[in-house]
Amino acid sequence: MQKRCRIIYNPTSGREAIKNDLVEILNILERAGYETSAFATTPEKDSARNEAERAARAGFNLIVAAGGDGTINEVVNGIAGLKQRPKLGIIPAGTTNDYARALKIPRESPVEAAKVIARGESLKVDIGMAGEKYFVNIAAGGSLTELTYVVPSEVKSLFGYLAYFVKGAEMLPGMKETDMHIEYDDGVFDGKASMFFVALTNSVGGFEKIAPDASLDDGKFTLMVVKTSNLLEILKLFTRILNGDHVNDPRVLYVKTSKLVVKPIHNEKLMINLDGEYGGDAPMKFKNLKQHIEIFANVKDIPENAIQQELDKDEDARERLLQGVENLSQKQADDSYSVDKHED
Repeated sequence: MQKRCRIIYNPTSGREAIKNDLVEILNILERAGYETSAFATTPEKDSARNEAERAARAGFNLIVAAGGDGTINEVVNGIAGLKQRPKLGIIPAGTTNDYARALKIPRESPVEAAKVIARGESLKVDIGMAGEKYFVNIAAGGSLTELTYVVPSEVKSLFGYLAYFVKGAEMLPGMKETDMHIEYDDGVFDGKASMFFVALTNSVGGFEKIAPDASLDDGKFTLMVVKTSNLLEILKLFTRILNGDHVNDPRVLYVKTSKLVVKPIHNEKLMINLDGEYGGDAPMKFKNLKQHIEIFANVKDIPENAIQQELDKDEDARERLLQGVENLSQKQADDSYSVDKHED
């Protein structure tokens, strides 16, 4: 029986680039052995999530999330709770594309990202569960995370990281601390913090040194708690974070954990951000689901310390497969030219 693939794409993500390449992407995946079809998400709530679940239950072998981190999150939420889960492919077309960055998937060309899927290299990755929802990259809470809610999506599309920096500069003077109770594998944090976050990858907000030792598949979150809201201290911390030397800073709690519970003290409101979107309010429990989803990635370019499982990294086989895809592409183009010339 031929394998089936469903592309779930966001037609408004980024600068709508995905629509221009959709036919070529369909051809690449067809030549890789998948009977391929596409679904354009709509403004309806949970559009991508619902289609991902429907396609998974219908027996599709592969679901491709084409869009930004929000689209990927929705697709994962559609399949993560099922016993039989299809493989996942990613074609990034958003602003930051953090998850694609961590998996070394090309972020500038949807066509090149589709070729990564066609090569067939995959690995099983951890995902997080927060309450009844799932996330693939980060979960966070506290005043330092609030700018992700207040930067309009169209501004993020136009200005990317710059939009966050400008809005962050506006908000920093009004930064406040929240009294938090956080239980994790090896301890408890009780105190004031301007932010906590748990990361599944080393790519957070476009930066790759916030969680420098994050692994994609070890069953552990990287938990970081920022214990200050002082403007000057936060600016200094940002500098250290950019350089990756904040791990032992006394203003930061930085640990590994497979689970945690976060509660606000004194009934303060503490909104939870899941992969850049509002995911509910604390108290909330978080659990790492080890190697829960199999995903296509540019495996050979991922640092060895970010992958714990044994993988087949046969580069010769990989190159042969890629060459086969490109040869088929050229043959199709030649055949098309011959037909057109004959008709003329």
